[in-house]
Amino acid sequence: MSHSALIFSHSITPRLKYVVDFLSDYYGLKFKLVSSEEIYLQAADACKINYSYHRLAEGEIFIHSHVLLFESSVRPVKVECFEKKPFAKEGRPYKAFFRAEGDTGFDLLAAIFYLITRYEEYLPYKKDSYGRYAHENSIAFREGFLHLPLVNIWLEDLRVLLAERNAEFARTKARYAFVPTYDIDMAWSARNKGFKRNAGALIRLLLKARFRQFSHRLGVLKGKRKDPYDAYEWMDELHARHGLRPIYFFLLAKDRNRYDKNIPVGNPAFRQLIQDTASRYTTGLHPSWASNDLPSLLTKEKFSLEQVSGQTVKSSRQHFIRFHFPVTYQRLLALGITNEYSMGYGSINGFRASITTPYYWYDLKSEAVTPLLIHPFCFMDANAYYEQKMGSEEALHELLQLLATVRAVNGTMVTVWHNSFLGTDKAFEGWRTAYESFVAKALVTSP
Repeated sequence: MSHSALIFSHSITPRLKYVVDFLSDYYGLKFKLVSSEEIYLQAADACKINYSYHRLAEGEIFIHSHVLLFESSVRPVKVECFEKKPFAKEGRPYKAFFRAEGDTGFDLLAAIFYLITRYEEYLPYKKDSYGRYAHENSIAFREGFLHLPLVNIWLEDLRVLLAERNAEFARTKARYAFVPTYDIDMAWSARNKGFKRNAGALIRLLLKARFRQFSHRLGVLKGKRKDPYDAYEWMDELHARHGLRPIYFFLLAKDRNRYDKNIPVGNPAFRQLIQDTASRYTTGLHPSWASNDLPSLLTKEKFSLEQVSGQTVKSSRQHFIRFHFPVTYQRLLALGITNEYSMGYGSINGFRASITTPYYWYDLKSEAVTPLLIHPFCFMDANAYYEQKMGSEEALHELLQLLATVRAVNGTMVTVWHNSFLGTDKAFEGWRTAYESFVAKALVTSP
């Protein structure tokens, strides 16, 4: 395969090679990395990128390198943002950091690496109330670009420079895609929870004088009313109408606790739900809260899902988006997980890694790229409702803003919804309508 761009660097490191391979994947064109000045200077037909400390040739794109990609340790790095004028005439100024001389005005490659590897999450940080990395720590939140896929914005702007030197870059536009995903951590509100759990719930409702809710729950248990979290037929109809290929993540925690409240995997109705879903769609694992503290549970949960679904499980998303670098991803890889959907926050909507396209995880502890493909999400219903205190209309507005942002860079729009929000529970009234409205707009071929 002939190369479309040639990148020179005096030193080729695992970090630099990772970013160069990432560029090849992103643009769909081959970037070749060389450390020989002679080879670089003699190349006549390539778009040249000089990643060093001084210019070498006329017509090249010179990126003055930061030290980050030539190191092999994790340490505090000074990050100062500034507003950068875009190359595209119609473009808007955007945030950048690692300011430097050269044609790009900052070390684009090091900045990409810093954001998509989640470098800052390997450093000591303040935890949120769930023991997770608090989004307030992130440079994206502090500098006000959490709502933007900044890496995509940078790369689409760089495309302008690349296309001036090789017209192929103007022709290989990325394709926008919409991927709906669902977390099934409470399959039903009342049904199939067993006598003890339902008796306790009914007593609590009586003690709180919530007679209407008591009557409704009793009606569900007697089979006279549909369970308010049972949105599965409606979801199937929506998918069929729009030709959607969603991914369902099932929670199969062995024991119940404050955070793992799923139906037991031995329940026949729950097993049937998993089997029916697996016959139509891709299913993935929703590793329990407890599995983060007791890794052996992760193996058991994956085995259970494979036994019930009849599918080899290759995808996962952490329950409560509870994960820590690098240990969580290392455990998933060891179990054969190759597609991971946890890259987002469980406390606010936006772009955790400042990117809206899939990319391979680079393990900063082992200093190596891995086969784990990260699929970032930017919206979760629970964030909008519980954390951002939004109603359905306000959440739809946020969704459509994120959609427009993703479309603008031809990214992949991954959303996270729960069956509870799409059912008939009064607490989530209006959310099903909002989702249906969003889906219709997300599938329009042009904005």
